[in-house]
Amino acid sequence: MADVVEKERRILVAVDEGEESTHALSWCLKNVISENSKDTLILLYVKPPRVVYPALDGTGYLFSSDILATIDKYGNDVADCVIEKAKRMCKDLNDVKVETRVAHGDPRDVICQMAEKLGADALVMGSHGYGLIKRALLGSVSNHCVQNVKCPVLIVKKPKSTAANI
Repeated sequence: MADVVEKERRILVAVDEGEESTHALSWCLKNVISENSKDTLILLYVKPPRVVYPALDGTGYLFSSDILATIDKYGNDVADCVIEKAKRMCKDLNDVKVETRVAHGDPRDVICQMAEKLGADALVMGSHGYGLIKRALLGSVSNHCVQNVKCPVLIVKKPKSTAANI
């Protein structure tokens, strides 16, 4: 019997600051990525669009370029921290290539665009488990991606804690 040639998959994992995305990446590493495979794991962090501040706020305070630069630096530091944490989680992978991407914009749109642009064979993401009202106000990123991404989408829910309250 001839050896089956394993396809080189490109698996896109959306990561952010939340425990849900950390759990989704961890689950993906245990259940989706094959040891010694030729898979490529792409870690994607989407920086939310910068809030547009008016030159003057309600109190007449003028936002200086220093303050705006500090806000931008903080956003870059968060992105770097999230990506580094995700890369550390992948350190034990042998033949799997790990790539990282940081993009800007509405996560719903950017994740869908990047899945297409990067030729993802699968998208893995966490579910924040928003309640009905919060989901209605913020919109569900995972639901939007399921509806709009062409590749299979795997949404990993973080189990509720089973620890007894003491």
